[in-house]
Amino acid sequence: MPNFSYTAIDPNGRQKTGELTAVNDDEARAKLAERNFYVVRMDAATVKSESTGKGLFRRRKLGTKELTLFTRQISSLVQVTPLEEALRTIGAQNEKPHVRERIGSVHAGLVEGQRLSEAMRREPDSFPPLYRAMISAGESSGTLPDITERLAMLMERQAEMRGKLISALAYPIILALVSVLVVALLMIAVVPKVVEQFDDVNQQLPTVTRIVIALSEFLANWWWAIAAIFALLMLLGWRALKEEKIKYRFDGFLLRIPFVGRLIRDLHAARLARTLSTMVSSRLPIIEGLRLTKDTISNAVLRRASEDMIEAIRSGGNLSRALKDTGVFPPMLVYLASSGEASGQLDEMLARAADYLEREFDNFRSTALSLLEPLIIVALGGLVAIVILAILLPILQLQNLAGL
Repeated sequence: MPNFSYTAIDPNGRQKTGELTAVNDDEARAKLAERNFYVVRMDAATVKSESTGKGLFRRRKLGTKELTLFTRQISSLVQVTPLEEALRTIGAQNEKPHVRERIGSVHAGLVEGQRLSEAMRREPDSFPPLYRAMISAGESSGTLPDITERLAMLMERQAEMRGKLISALAYPIILALVSVLVVALLMIAVVPKVVEQFDDVNQQLPTVTRIVIALSEFLANWWWAIAAIFALLMLLGWRALKEEKIKYRFDGFLLRIPFVGRLIRDLHAARLARTLSTMVSSRLPIIEGLRLTKDTISNAVLRRASEDMIEAIRSGGNLSRALKDTGVFPPMLVYLASSGEASGQLDEMLARAADYLEREFDNFRSTALSLLEPLIIVALGGLVAIVILAILLPILQLQNLAGL
């Protein structure tokens, strides 16, 4: 009989991993269910080997947009058609070969008699653990159409927030880069041509002009060295961030930056609230939702906060107290979570918290962009004005001398 490796939550809320022998996946799950274990992941060696590849030959997975679209399609189709037919239809209608292949693999598992969550384990890179856990909960409770609808809404909201974050950061970054490029071109290409006219003048140039000329000569002669030093610093910084302690300090510094820190904190809090709301309404354990989502958090400080919350809840605490003790989450999220626990409407209150945080993010993003744009333009205009002034002052000085 084959061996199955599993990850499960025991009756005390602790995570357990191990292996057991069974005829098939269903028997392995039944054995764990007899021990009152909640199964998070179950992998057979034969299934696991099908789905992985390394290096250049790694199979292409479903992207975030493709998974979101797939979830919306299946949530609509399972309302009116059998699951097997819904998967076949979605796969046949997609124009991308790798998407058809991933969905076809899941469809094949379904035809072989596996449950949808089990078939998705054939493609672990395309269907993350949190996704499969929610699908499994829907199948176990007979509410798969409702679960897929919630999943689709969750992923669409997350995609919307990612798009807003990109737009919030991309515009000022591009504008700043263009400003730097314009000033660099002026200093390297324009200023040297103009100041050549002053070489034969036996008159001391204005201080501003001498400073601009010195900077222009330095940039023209050493731009390659500046570029090399910048690239080296970027490489050293990237290597340094591989160290856990350095990354933790750097991520903590990011959270203290007024604009960037609030963006990161509010987005993470909104995503956490939205995910936990969906899991609670789907009758999944909160501790499992935290465990599955913490690995997707790139900020080390927030990831450690999620780990601390897991330990606090596992030790018998509640969600609102765990949120408050971390000290990194907005007070409104803590208050609404506490109200939800007291009233027995935790899923609804977490959803309201997510709505509130997303609205706050939108308002903050709009205000910040409305301030950043004129500031960057004014800064660029000031630098260009200095360059022009440095060029015009000697000309005016010569004209005054000629008039005398």
